[in-house]
Amino acid sequence: MASLKLKKAATTALRDYMGVSEDETLLVLSDENMREIGLSLFDAGKKLCYETFYFEMMPRALNGEEPPEQIAELMKTVDVVVCPTSKSLTHTNARREASKQGVRIGTMPGISIDSMVRCLSADPDEIINTNDKLVTILQNTKEVRVTSRLGTDLVMPIKGRRILSSTGVLRTIGESGNVPSGEVFVAPLEGKTNGVIVIDGSVAGIGTLQSPITIEINNGFAEKFYGKSEEARQLEKMLQDVGKYARAIAEFGIGTNPKAKITGDILEDEKVYGTIHVAFGNNISMGGKISVPIHIDCIVKKPTVYADDDKILAAGKLILE
Repeated sequence: MASLKLKKAATTALRDYMGVSEDETLLVLSDENMREIGLSLFDAGKKLCYETFYFEMMPRALNGEEPPEQIAELMKTVDVVVCPTSKSLTHTNARREASKQGVRIGTMPGISIDSMVRCLSADPDEIINTNDKLVTILQNTKEVRVTSRLGTDLVMPIKGRRILSSTGVLRTIGESGNVPSGEVFVAPLEGKTNGVIVIDGSVAGIGTLQSPITIEINNGFAEKFYGKSEEARQLEKMLQDVGKYARAIAEFGIGTNPKAKITGDILEDEKVYGTIHVAFGNNISMGGKISVPIHIDCIVKKPTVYADDDKILAAGKLILE
């Protein structure tokens, strides 16, 4: 039976963040690993919506892997979809096609009860304000440079790419994103990113890292992986198994949720205030050109970030005034 805190968080997610109404239909799409959270959202939805459906599918193997065709079709027939699933459906054709039909979709990949309760307690107006400032800066930026004390030094050209803001507040027809959220992100220009990234936070599909992973990036692709633990080999294999374009730089993002913390749950980890994340693989849904069935986010703690020549993040502290 869901705890009172989980029940409250489920209601907050649907009512305050997704903005569901009593004349709308809601689909809660989950899997057996996320059943408790899925059913809490279903129970909350029954009190808030005209009609609420709960469907479980078998857990997907990878972030970005498509759901069954039957579920993809069902997603297009309702007003709102929330997806507490083991793996992310954010970067799938099923999500994109449903969004085109005007469906609002909140994805919650791998979310834990603690994370859901904690992150939904953040002030959405504070997140919106921070995101707006970052978007204003980055939309006039030609390239982003990220450095860190562990050796990250990565340059990512972003000129002409749309800067995206994810606040977790999804109340408009066709909107989609993570719930909870708190990040600003962009798809860097394909084939242009160069340098070294040292991942010291967490990796989607692996969790919190035991030791840092160093990756050499050449002309937009990860080429060499180093690390003291098996995690570096694990990440390399995850990408290698899908093919060349799984190793492409897909995304650069900055976390803006002050309640989030690194737990090994990538949904929360990439939202941690003052961290950055770089993703490999699919970026079609964020304005990029890479279409592969995988999207792997990697977190860097306490980075320094330059927007062209302006420092906007100093060892994990945002400089936005």
